[in-house]
Amino acid sequence: MRRPISVALLAGFLLAFSGLARALEVGDMAPDFRLPGADGKTYQLSDYRGKQAVVVAWFPMANTYGCTIECKSLAENGDKIRQFDVTYFMASVDPLADNQDFSSQTNADFPILSDEDKSVAKAWDVLGLLGVAKRHTFYIGKDGRVLKIETRVNPETSAEDMVRNLSELGVARVTP
Repeated sequence: MRRPISVALLAGFLLAFSGLARALEVGDMAPDFRLPGADGKTYQLSDYRGKQAVVVAWFPMANTYGCTIECKSLAENGDKIRQFDVTYFMASVDPLADNQDFSSQTNADFPILSDEDKSVAKAWDVLGLLGVAKRHTFYIGKDGRVLKIETRVNPETSAEDMVRNLSELGVARVTP
């Protein structure tokens, strides 16, 4: 008797998730977004297309241990990242007010984006089972296509890793 129930549950599970969008992959066009930043501005990914590479570092939750370490790494090493022709963001599904506080607490010198309705996180396939974003970093080329997806982000070395990835991906350096 147990086996038919297990098969039925598995079939139901597969049917429930069969309609989900496929995961974002290298070479795909990055889904556009228009999100508010902790700095009071609104950012739209398509505004950078044809102009500049973009990095979006998704993080689970503002003012938590690992996320604070990651944000401080990016803030303290922003001068190294800005040697490349790139705009970079951190993004979460936290309320804007939480990200504003987080930005202030970490001295972030880059925009922290809020996706409160979680629509962008879903489109980018970073929404975890607990309703928070997975710690994934996306590297987007000037053409708007995904160059790399980093799914094993080390918060302590996130800035150094970002610099290394930008270099390896051949993102242009800013000329002095």
